[in-house]
Amino acid sequence: MRRGAPMRWSAGWYGTAGHDRRPAGGRAVPGLDGTWTCGWPAGRVRAVGDSRATLAVIGECGADDAQLRDALPLVRVRRWRALTRWPGSYLILARSGETMAVIGDLAGQHPVYYRTDAAGTWWATAASALAALDGAPVDVTALAAHLAFGQPDVLADRSLFRDVRRVPGGHLLLLGPDGAAVERYEPVSYPQVDLREQAPVVRAALAEAVAARIDDRPVSADLAGLDSTTLACLAAQRGPVAAVTFADERLRDDDLAFAVRTAATVPGLAHHTVPGAPGTVYYAGLDDLSGLPVTDAPNAYVVTASIKRAVLDTVAAHTPGPGVHFTGAAGDAVLSAPSSYLADLLRERRHRRALQDSLAHARLRHSSAFHVLGRVRPASKVDLAGAWWQTAAELRGPARDWIPQAQRPLTWTPLLASADWMTHGARRMLSAALDEAAGALTDAPARLSNWSDRQDLARLGADTAGWRTLALAELGIELAAPFLDNEVIRACLAVPADERGAPGQYKPLLDAAFTGSSVLPGFVLARTTKGGFNALAYAGLRDNAPVLRELLGPSSQLAALGLVTEQPVADALARAAAGQPTAQGALHLVVAAEVWLRQHAAAAVTWWEEVSGRVAAA
Repeated sequence: MRRGAPMRWSAGWYGTAGHDRRPAGGRAVPGLDGTWTCGWPAGRVRAVGDSRATLAVIGECGADDAQLRDALPLVRVRRWRALTRWPGSYLILARSGETMAVIGDLAGQHPVYYRTDAAGTWWATAASALAALDGAPVDVTALAAHLAFGQPDVLADRSLFRDVRRVPGGHLLLLGPDGAAVERYEPVSYPQVDLREQAPVVRAALAEAVAARIDDRPVSADLAGLDSTTLACLAAQRGPVAAVTFADERLRDDDLAFAVRTAATVPGLAHHTVPGAPGTVYYAGLDDLSGLPVTDAPNAYVVTASIKRAVLDTVAAHTPGPGVHFTGAAGDAVLSAPSSYLADLLRERRHRRALQDSLAHARLRHSSAFHVLGRVRPASKVDLAGAWWQTAAELRGPARDWIPQAQRPLTWTPLLASADWMTHGARRMLSAALDEAAGALTDAPARLSNWSDRQDLARLGADTAGWRTLALAELGIELAAPFLDNEVIRACLAVPADERGAPGQYKPLLDAAFTGSSVLPGFVLARTTKGGFNALAYAGLRDNAPVLRELLGPSSQLAALGLVTEQPVADALARAAAGQPTAQGALHLVVAAEVWLRQHAAAAVTWWEEVSGRVAAA
């Protein structure tokens, strides 16, 4: 690592007895006894309060101190959701009398974990820290679910460590004299709003999200697809932006051509190209894991770290110091929608619309409407709990031969190829946990699209948090992902998936939001293409096959837990080396998880320090 920034996290204690430890190097949050932050700049930790209430925000929050003070009456009457409506991405700590609310964001950029005993509750934004209190081991079942499903809320309250509980998306942790409780603050689904009506709300939310990050720091931005270009242009309205485009010739896309034209049209964008190199491929650098920062959860960006480093190095070379870098991560998840919404149309008996859209999707895929409808129909006939029972039964059966996920029938929680690489015992263990989760399900969404939208955002939020750790640890650059902000998510997901993802127009919500606004040039909004990294993924699989075979071979920690078996992985790598289609997503997941397990086994991280004497209870 070129720079040793500590991992950012926050923690607190609430109990009837005092605590004998605190986060190592932690700084107390003003007005909240037994609450600390680690690694956060002082300017990103703000608190206001009076004798009856205290409110603290940690992170990038667009509310000024006066707005925070004005929100104290909301704290006193416990209107928790109202405290999550400011632009930005942040953790909320709110105390009203003896009650304390810890409120993470909707996308898991600021996750909340906790563990409770007879004396009280420790909470933290890092599950690893809570596990370190007594050396709690990895929860093998939860890690299996992470690998098999890729949907964080399937085993909703289980973290990746035994005895450490996770607060699911859209919920908050409530601490009081009666103990700890988890409550929902976000509705399961939003009232639906017409795309045209909602477009100006989306534009305003994005503009405010960008503005919340811009102060006296240097500003940079990716300039590639529609999503990142939108953020770069919004930022350029407020000052100079160092805009960067990764332009490896192996990609053969038109990102660079659009970026050059955009920078020549939009004042304030200074464009810089990031050329590819032999080492800017997937899976590069995994032969030396000490070169990667330790993250709290498996981080997909360890696989693409060489590409991200090339981009960030270019940013550092063209800005006067560490600043804020905008990325379009999660734009696809909120601005568009996969064709799985067709299952909802069938469920709601909107057969004519389902047939029309299926015909259009079929034309795009050179397929037939009957094939498209046939793939989604099974998911329209079952709810979330029923789908989980079906998946649990499938896990009890034999592993499947690999075929691309897009060729399998659609389901609420797809079983990924990585599930077929597990031992029979691990699959049965996961099956039992899924049966239990289905039986305990209480507030499931009625629409498949509502469930999958939230799960995609939670997965992308966790991954982006890992990328942020990389950017901070190595170059001190703050990563900004406004599409993951609460208010942007709410604004976009209020538009039904069948409008966001309707075929025939590329990202119609973005087009409606910015047409005629003077933010984006017309040729950007008219773009219908999207870059992809498949060429670099296959090049990396081929070039780094020996390292991957070692990672996932006999010495694999996942293998020791029964979560991968050697032959299916070897077969997938062999297909990739021969240039044949393979289970890229599954390989990506298991490599990231293996790296995470090895890092945590080797890392000498001091999470806590003892305090002299037992500090009084909160």
